[in-house]
Amino acid sequence: MTKPVLLVVLLLQLGSFISSGQKKDGWTNLFNGKDLSGWKQLNGKAPFEFKDGVLTGTSVVNEPNSFLASEKVYSDFIMEFEFKVDNDLNSGIQFRSESKSDYKNGRVHGYQFEIDPSARAWSGGIYDEARRDWLYTMEYNPQAKQAFKKSEWNKGRIECIGSVVRTFVNGIPASHLIDDVAPQGFIAFQVHSIDKPGFAGKQIQWRNARIQTENLKPSPLDNIFVVNLTSNTLSEQEKKNGITLLWDGKTTDGWRGANKDKFPEGGWEINEGVLSVMKSDGGEAKNGGDIVTTEEYGAFELQFQFKLTDGANSGVKYFVTEKENTQGSAIGLEYQLLDDEKHPDAKQGVVGNRTLSALYDLIPPFKNPRAYRKIGEWNIGRVVVYPDNRIEHYLNGYKMVEYQRGTPIFSALVARSKYVQWENFGMSPTGHILLQDHGDQVSFQNIKIKKLN
Repeated sequence: MTKPVLLVVLLLQLGSFISSGQKKDGWTNLFNGKDLSGWKQLNGKAPFEFKDGVLTGTSVVNEPNSFLASEKVYSDFIMEFEFKVDNDLNSGIQFRSESKSDYKNGRVHGYQFEIDPSARAWSGGIYDEARRDWLYTMEYNPQAKQAFKKSEWNKGRIECIGSVVRTFVNGIPASHLIDDVAPQGFIAFQVHSIDKPGFAGKQIQWRNARIQTENLKPSPLDNIFVVNLTSNTLSEQEKKNGITLLWDGKTTDGWRGANKDKFPEGGWEINEGVLSVMKSDGGEAKNGGDIVTTEEYGAFELQFQFKLTDGANSGVKYFVTEKENTQGSAIGLEYQLLDDEKHPDAKQGVVGNRTLSALYDLIPPFKNPRAYRKIGEWNIGRVVVYPDNRIEHYLNGYKMVEYQRGTPIFSALVARSKYVQWENFGMSPTGHILLQDHGDQVSFQNIKIKKLN
């Protein structure tokens, strides 16, 4: 073959290589640049149009969520894209998602990169569409709320490598999730349902969507909060961020009975990475009794997963000193665990200050129905105690309570509560963390802590 002919062949091959969407740096364009070949519409009928390299979805009133889904299934990948959305429209990008006839009549379900131009500003959060609701809200990483730019083109990035899922908005780390529920699935662009005629015709646009599936290089570790849903494990970023296991998932190391020198001989069970207080008579500390950490803590970030049974009552207490010599449960500030529907304590106290996630008998939680899970499902609880005595309670990624101990308001709340009999209640500089035995079966896992300075 002569050199000119060889050059022509090479140029033709190169042109074919580029037109197929494959680039030398390992990226593949998700769209062919001409039409929507390789994609199919699922669920709703909101129209999608591909023109001049831009995919546009337009909202239609009274249609369910509409998805333009890839025919190809992806497992591990890194995806980048640009997006712009009208201010009144919510949207997202599905990944590792599915649509099966035997699941909610084919409804699309799976992970979603949230696109949220509202004041809530949760763009880059991870939602589990039609399955488990929110997995990573931007309340875990409020600094990233400022990354999204209204009425402008924004750049998104999704990294799915093994069980690690990370998202970025305009180069800012947004979410970090460890989860092994869905190892693969399709990618889909969403036009959200609307029920107000005035929102019809609103648009979401995407462009420059590309993907890598080989030789993946994740972004460097950062310092944002990690939601780790795998049982009693620490990811590399959690270790970097100073997170440690408060319970190892196997033994009673680091724990003992409240007001005792060893772990209770009965009333508690460890089974397949789950720590459970067992059902007895519904009374306080009458079976195995409360358990506390052997170590005391001052400022900290505590996270734990818990699962309630029907009618269950329990609690996670902090700043427990064991100095009160109580006959029932040991005394401390309490993150309330309760079946609000079936346990009578939910109707006691004042304005709901004994309901799930409340600062028990002192402060009711914010009213947020999306924060709650069905009884029997795992929940994520979180307590943050800052060095300046500001304290926050979270439930499944939603902030439910915030207060500052030691303030006049805090003292006034104590004065009208059951705790008024204890001098300087809740004001110890350090204390134990306690899991309560209230005679009902409640389970725990993924109990972790980070000391704050």
